[in-house]
Amino acid sequence: MNYLSVENLSKSFGINQLFTGLSFGIEKGQKVALVARNGAGKSTLMRILTGKETPDNGLVVFNKEVRTGYLSQEHDLDENKTILENIFSADNAMTRAIAMYEKALENGSGLQKAHDEMEHTNAWAYETIAKQILGGLDIHDFDRMVCSLSGGQKRRVALAKVLIEAPDLVFLDEPTNHLDLDMIEWLEEFLSRSSMTIFMITHDRYFLENITDEILELENQSIYRYKGNFSYYLEKKAEREMLEETVRDKQENLFKRELEWARKMPRARSTKSKSRMDSFYDLKKTLSRRIDDSTLELEINISRLGSKVVEMHKVKKTFGNTVVLNGFDYVFRTGEKVGIVGKNGAGKTTFLNLIVQEIQPDAGKVQVGDTVVFGYYTQHGIVLKEGQRVIEAVREVADFIPLAKGKTITAAQMLERFMFPRQMHFNYVERLSGGEKKRLQLLLLLMKNPNFMILDEPTNDLDIFSLAALEEYLLHYPGCLMIVSHDRYFMDKLVDHLLVLDGKGNVRDIIGSYAIYREAQEKETALQKQKEAAEEKNIPVSSNQHEAAKGQKKISFKEKYEFEQLEKDIPLLEAEKKELEKKLHLASSDHTELIRITDRLGELVNLLDEKSMRWLELSELAG
Repeated sequence: MNYLSVENLSKSFGINQLFTGLSFGIEKGQKVALVARNGAGKSTLMRILTGKETPDNGLVVFNKEVRTGYLSQEHDLDENKTILENIFSADNAMTRAIAMYEKALENGSGLQKAHDEMEHTNAWAYETIAKQILGGLDIHDFDRMVCSLSGGQKRRVALAKVLIEAPDLVFLDEPTNHLDLDMIEWLEEFLSRSSMTIFMITHDRYFLENITDEILELENQSIYRYKGNFSYYLEKKAEREMLEETVRDKQENLFKRELEWARKMPRARSTKSKSRMDSFYDLKKTLSRRIDDSTLELEINISRLGSKVVEMHKVKKTFGNTVVLNGFDYVFRTGEKVGIVGKNGAGKTTFLNLIVQEIQPDAGKVQVGDTVVFGYYTQHGIVLKEGQRVIEAVREVADFIPLAKGKTITAAQMLERFMFPRQMHFNYVERLSGGEKKRLQLLLLLMKNPNFMILDEPTNDLDIFSLAALEEYLLHYPGCLMIVSHDRYFMDKLVDHLLVLDGKGNVRDIIGSYAIYREAQEKETALQKQKEAAEEKNIPVSSNQHEAAKGQKKISFKEKYEFEQLEKDIPLLEAEKKELEKKLHLASSDHTELIRITDRLGELVNLLDEKSMRWLELSELAG
């Protein structure tokens, strides 16, 4: 069933043409992502699709039976209402039944009628799903007023509200922003299993890999469609660009021949060759639209770093009610690349501020080497002056920038290396897109030649192309690097080890990437569950129960057979689960098959839990 049709859509701002003649559709059950370079018009297209902005030309047509939801980058919550009032503000039969039930509980009358209405509308299930979503996004204080929440908390409430309403088609603009790593993994799992049709903008490449079954790329004012996930998109995009380059080479050769002919052509015969001249000008126009192969080039020179970098001795710090560090010892070494991990509120930013000595510890010492030059990229970025042009912001730091091997370049050349073409140099900074501002802020930071780089959520609003180039630079960065990021792909690619803050003052040093840490954490959780299950079997019992249990100490023939069968079944189920997960990651465009896979995966998880518990019971009997 077709949910959405886009026909011949165009949009420009002044002389800046964002896109023209876009046409595509979204079918029921699809999970589609839109990718593009910063400033190409991703968010503008999203706002047009959701009716928040009007196109210059074209049509956006929805199936009339389809309910839609929209998570924008700016929340639309009612600041004067509580979290709960905002979340259940949707006007449908289930929310009305829940409101009636809550009112009946409060007043002590009409409870039976309210209970019947909850049953009739299946609101109990709705409430269960709502609790699951709220728990996954760490939202608990339901009576708190929205106006008292932080920006990140408001964003999570807005996301919860959209998911609880369970629209047929949901539009998500950067859904992972302001979520910690645990929440992102929960959201990824939730959306993978959901039957909702999804259209989203995200720079989270694991998200794109594991959720999407189609990627739309907005490039050169046109849409390119890729029927697959992120790895499929990368493969097919590379093939397309190679083909375009081949075609372009042929066109250039043809253009040279046509140019030579046009120069030699006698004027008197020009009317007879009008069609050939028209073709010549069409070809010239085509060639003028160069393939956008601009990449972020970074080769900034860094200050020399001595043997002493940063040392932390018995550092203690409490921030509000959170114990960030409780006697922490650590010595940073040259070239170290470390990720800082912890739930929201665990004190990650406080930890960074201690290192750069913006705040002081309650006890202990933080010693910084004499040669250390910090480059600290905060979540809020560098404050850009309104009314200032892009090139003025760069020249305020330096007119000439030193590069590696003693070279220098001008401020204008530096901007071009950061994917700011000449026509953008005199744009006002406040008119830049969110991602363009981030790129400019990174440029201004790197111009100061830091040898100890601290990046606090640097990936927010950056497109996947800028992220790939930034990663390439940081991989070869010779100084110290410290990263706080909710982008798992970014972390996995760059860090050598993790410092994990638990919010109680303890810090664990985990060698390896975030993926390795999560795998180890999952094993620990599974072992803990097994231990708890085993302890439950050893609950103290009365003497009568002991007598009754005596005859059950030996395993029966039937139970022995069941135990042996379980030992065969469990590995087979694990293998099937692994195989299905691989198929799911391939993200076939066959939506019926995708639904079948996700349903079977759910069955397998439950079956494995059940059989593993039974195996544990029988293994105890077997001795």
